Amino acid sequence: MERENFISAIFSSFVSSVKERPLVRRSRTLYRYYRRVWLYSRARAWLVSFFRSLWQVLSRFNALNSLFAAIAFLLGASGLTDAAESVRYLMQEDDGKGGVGVNRFVLVRYVLKELFLYFFIAFLFFFMVFFVNQILLVAENILKKRVPVMDVVRLITYSLPMVIAQSAPFATLVGFLMCLGRLATDNEILILRASGQSYRLVLVPVLILGIVISVASFFVNDYLLPLGTLKYNRLYRSILTSNPAVELESNSVKRTNDKTLVIGQVDGESVSDLIFFDTGSDGKQRIIVADSSVVKKSSEPGVLMKLQMDNSSVLFLDRNDKRTYDFMVSDDMELNIFESSLGNMTKRTTPREMTSFDLYKRIKEMKHDEGVTRKQMNQHKLEFSKKFSMPFGSVFFAMLALPLALLFGKHNGQTIGLIIGLLISVFYWSVSIVGQIFSSKSGVYGVATMWAPDILIGFVGLAFYIRLLRK
Repeated sequence: MERENFISAIFSSFVSSVKERPLVRRSRTLYRYYRRVWLYSRARAWLVSFFRSLWQVLSRFNALNSLFAAIAFLLGASGLTDAAESVRYLMQEDDGKGGVGVNRFVLVRYVLKELFLYFFIAFLFFFMVFFVNQILLVAENILKKRVPVMDVVRLITYSLPMVIAQSAPFATLVGFLMCLGRLATDNEILILRASGQSYRLVLVPVLILGIVISVASFFVNDYLLPLGTLKYNRLYRSILTSNPAVELESNSVKRTNDKTLVIGQVDGESVSDLIFFDTGSDGKQRIIVADSSVVKKSSEPGVLMKLQMDNSSVLFLDRNDKRTYDFMVSDDMELNIFESSLGNMTKRTTPREMTSFDLYKRIKEMKHDEGVTRKQMNQHKLEFSKKFSMPFGSVFFAMLALPLALLFGKHNGQTIGLIIGLLISVFYWSVSIVGQIFSSKSGVYGVATMWAPDILIGFVGLAFYIRLLRK
């Protein structure tokens, strides 16, 4: 206690001595003087008035109105009164009597706010659907293999960009249909038409928000999705290296590039009734059967896991000579499973892990490479088209939502919009998946299969909009 009092006394004396120094006294006096001058200066009053007026403008109008109002205020403060009045006049509509009427951006702001609200609600719905599906696919199969919970959380986090990229286009369709259907049911669209406004007043905010959603979705799809996929595959590879049993599931069939593994019952690191089909470099087929096996980690580079097999049998078949075969029996055998055997475990950067710019450069290099097959080129073109077709599908969905909601949403517009939106979303998703599977297996039409659903949606939306104008 005495020591603490002694230190406190020394510190107090040091502070008091510093305060009594002339330089410190003069600094404190100057600070008080300039603070008193600033509090009563005209510059401070002007700044307070400026920011208070600017805040009132921002709280009264939307961003576009705020920009015009700020420009008019600055022009007026600079003495350019004629220019300021011209800017203020641009913010108004002509009332037909030589005067000005309602602010031209108020209605656009109102429609934008309603569209964004319904889009946000629909986005949360689709986000939860895809997110729960991702949890069921990833967490359920990995948690039961005693993988650390934090690794599972990281895997799910790396999958979020894919969930966001998939949710945005469908949320645009369903949200816009419900919003515009509600406006049509409440006769708000009819009131706008009766006041002399055209359908372009509603089309403008629909296209603006659709483009904004597409650009944001493209950023997620082109930057965050490759980054998340790269980190996901890297983490999953490290999990398999530390716990190879994660890749093996009970009573399942694991197909790799040119190999097939039939798995019996899996209990920890023990696997029963394992059958392995393989084709050697000499073209001979090899079938390995084991009563029981133990999965072990491997420290050798390129080897994912080792299977120590007991009471194993190996059958060699020659395709050129089907009348002969070789048969071998072993009490103890070791089988190495290489990383290259699994398609998703390769250390090479896949098209899904590239940005659009990197993928474009890669496609240009592949055109001059004679060793590149047609199927490989098609896969790269498919992924390149997918980076644009999926996010910018929001624009096509927005074009379709407007005429559909106004034509069929006069009664129960929200419910009709929800039903129609879900049906179109399922149709779009099915066509996209079938097109990708067909293009991947056939090795052709990668660009066409990715853009075909968007073009179809855009064509139908344009046809319905023309019908709406003629009605």
